[in-house]
Amino acid sequence: MLKAENGHVVKVHYTGKLTTGEVFDSSEGREPLEFTMGEGQMIPGFEAGILGMAVGESKSIPVPCGQGYGEASAEMILEVPKNQLPAGMPIEVGTQLAINLANGGQIPAVMTIVGEETVTIDANHPLAGKDLVFEVKLMEINPNKKSNIILFD
Repeated sequence: MLKAENGHVVKVHYTGKLTTGEVFDSSEGREPLEFTMGEGQMIPGFEAGILGMAVGESKSIPVPCGQGYGEASAEMILEVPKNQLPAGMPIEVGTQLAINLANGGQIPAVMTIVGEETVTIDANHPLAGKDLVFEVKLMEINPNKKSNIILFD
């Protein structure tokens, strides 16, 4: 029986949960997630849990934060003077924005504290520092196909 190995393109249905049971993402109602095993397209703990699974197999994959989105970093939390924000941007807790990087890329961030003259912006991934659990079902293994996922730097 064929089992998922590095280099195989796999399709999985999944539900991602926090350890509290709160669902943060799911493929329910959509096409299964497709990716190539061993190419770093998924968080390490998710991919490691699928390694060795057979088509039709279901399992629960616990992913500690170190194998998921990592620990939250204090370096990713910035205090910015309000007058440096774009004109017309809503200045309130929960406002989402993008931080421009020197290499031309962007990272998403969210306002977490609004003070008199400054705002605190958190650019950590929303799931950083959290242990996760994925309920997965392996739907397909194709050892001869490349995934259509394109990664951007």
